[in-house]
Amino acid sequence: MTRYAPFEDEDLTEQPRVLLVDDDEVNLLLTSIALRERGFSIHEASSGDQALQMISEWLPDVVVLDAVMPGLDGFQTCQELRHMPGYESIPVLMLTGLEDEASIKRAYEVGATDFFVKCNQWSLLAGRLRYLLRASRTRYELERSKAKLARAQDLARMGSFDWRKDGGGLSFSLEGMRVFGMGPNDRLTLRRIIRMMPGEDQQVFRRILRDVLEHGTVLCNDVQVALADGRMRVLHVEAEPEFNELANLIGYTGIVQDVTDRRMAEDKIKHLANFDTLTGLPNRRQIFWRSERAIEHAKRLNHSVAVLQIGLDRFKVINENLGHHAGDELLIEVSRRLRTCVRHSEQVFEGGLDLHGHRSHRTLEAVGRLGADEFVVLLPEVKDPLEAMSVARSILDSLREPMMAAGQECFITASVGVACFPSHGMTVADLLRHADVAMDMAKTQGRNSFMLYDPQLASKGRIRLDLDTALHKALERNELVLYYQPKIDVRTSRMIGAEALMRWMRDGKLIPPGDFIPLAEATGLINDMSMWAITEAARQAREWRDRFGFDASIAVNLPSRLFERADLVDMIEGIIKAQGVSPSAIELEITETGLMKDLQGVVPSLHKLNQLGIEISIDDFGTGYSSLAYLTSLPISELKIDRSFVRDLGTTPQSSAVVSAIIALARALGLRVIAEGVEQVSQMEVLYNLGCQVCQGFLFARPMPAADIDQWLNGQPHDPPLPQIRTDLCGASADGSVLGGG
Repeated sequence: MTRYAPFEDEDLTEQPRVLLVDDDEVNLLLTSIALRERGFSIHEASSGDQALQMISEWLPDVVVLDAVMPGLDGFQTCQELRHMPGYESIPVLMLTGLEDEASIKRAYEVGATDFFVKCNQWSLLAGRLRYLLRASRTRYELERSKAKLARAQDLARMGSFDWRKDGGGLSFSLEGMRVFGMGPNDRLTLRRIIRMMPGEDQQVFRRILRDVLEHGTVLCNDVQVALADGRMRVLHVEAEPEFNELANLIGYTGIVQDVTDRRMAEDKIKHLANFDTLTGLPNRRQIFWRSERAIEHAKRLNHSVAVLQIGLDRFKVINENLGHHAGDELLIEVSRRLRTCVRHSEQVFEGGLDLHGHRSHRTLEAVGRLGADEFVVLLPEVKDPLEAMSVARSILDSLREPMMAAGQECFITASVGVACFPSHGMTVADLLRHADVAMDMAKTQGRNSFMLYDPQLASKGRIRLDLDTALHKALERNELVLYYQPKIDVRTSRMIGAEALMRWMRDGKLIPPGDFIPLAEATGLINDMSMWAITEAARQAREWRDRFGFDASIAVNLPSRLFERADLVDMIEGIIKAQGVSPSAIELEITETGLMKDLQGVVPSLHKLNQLGIEISIDDFGTGYSSLAYLTSLPISELKIDRSFVRDLGTTPQSSAVVSAIIALARALGLRVIAEGVEQVSQMEVLYNLGCQVCQGFLFARPMPAADIDQWLNGQPHDPPLPQIRTDLCGASADGSVLGGG
């Protein structure tokens, strides 16, 4: 560390500090007065010994020494000063009356900065001192900058080097030697550096050097070297050519930097950008890139590429019941099994691949994770779709084996969609989209299967998307309408109620409910649509009451997910009051399956609705999977026999037995019973004989607009007449009574 720092207290001291040393008291006095008058702060010493003593306790900016003094003369004093730590750079001006070259040479040899011949030209002396101070300050700043640069290079693990073409060889700075793990006394040649590289890299680096020297271009390259202690480091070498006045290359100047840590960080960032953190599989970005390269190869080599999209079946159920940690364990195990089904490559691909001479594209094959519970498999070369489907079959077989998650054995299946280039798409986006369509179709057709993409699937998907978009606007465009199907008392052929069924009138055409109701349920629109249906049914009930005295109820289907709303009862009560109808004018139908999904959450709302005077009907009764015990605790008024039991009445004894049991159960609990889906007279007669006298179905009427119900309410005769039970041909119910009257 350099002790001397000229003007480091410049903010506190305006005058330069000068130590003036001379054994002649008169000359010392005159020189001091002259320099003080010219702005210097002067400290005086009459001998060399006194000067050295003062310097050890006080630091001047410049020292002015008389060359000839008794005892320790100026030359010896300067020499002693230069040997004192920290005073190597302090400017020293030697005053001498001697003009011979030997004295001047000796002054420089002992370390004097400059010399000045004694005279009375004090302005010249002051000017010479100011010049020395400026030069000293410049030198000091240069040394400090050099020290900072060296420190910065050390911190950056960087050093500089020079190479001369004329035989000067390769020379490194001290910092450059440290980069290679060497000291200042070691010898480092280009040959030795190349020998530090791995064998496969040496020839490549030699070829790069030959090209750089031949064309006089910039060298910029990363090399891997093994240091003397065995550590492998990555060094960045960068050098620029130097030319003489004739534009001939004379050498190179450059830097060498240890970038191992940076490369490791870059590799980690690159891995995070290209691989899934949970499973370690390539992510969507990496799979997309690999697929693009695979398609490029396929175009050149005239083969196919296959993309398999894999979606786990019912993974959400496992996640919800065992927790997300168990779900993560399951995903990791799934990724492991998928890797065993293909030649999976962990390599990060970003640059171009050699497209000629060999089939390097096969290294692109991999399993990737698209997100959540969806994976993708890229097969960069397949002979035909059958080969891809064979891989899909292997994947399903592998996943069928039991897995452990959270210490519990689990079974999981998957649905796989397959799309191939060029048959099913020319771009990666097309292949992924079509594989997704095929996977969705595999799910809808029972899961645990694979399906090859078919263009017809895409058209269905586009139609579904078009319906989904239009359905969101159906309510605000008033495109939804209610159709009504009468409930018939088979003894009198009279309408004793009706069921409101939702229809969608789009562009003048009716959309079948099977096409849009599942969409509405999947998107959550079914909630708003159901509240609209209740409102419209209540309005229609009021209109029929005012015009025809209609006092029966209109049944409206209520989806189970509506019970998740805390304000459901208040909303329905508000609708009834706003439409000015009795609560008994509306009957709510709930499917048995929907009821049992969240029985505890549904029961309180059902009781509140019943207290308002609204009756509850269980639709599709007998198709659920629950105990019948809930019937005794719920405020139910009616059971509806599912059409699946009605369809086989009169043909299979089992259906008659089930229907008879449902009717008997309803009778025991004091509930009404109605059969839906009645299409044949024989079905009506069997139902009546078993004790059900209220029916609904195509045998009597199809769902129709509200205007067409007017003739029913007017009492006008039907053409043809409605089917009716002839009591002289049909027997009574088992106990002689008739159930289900409206």
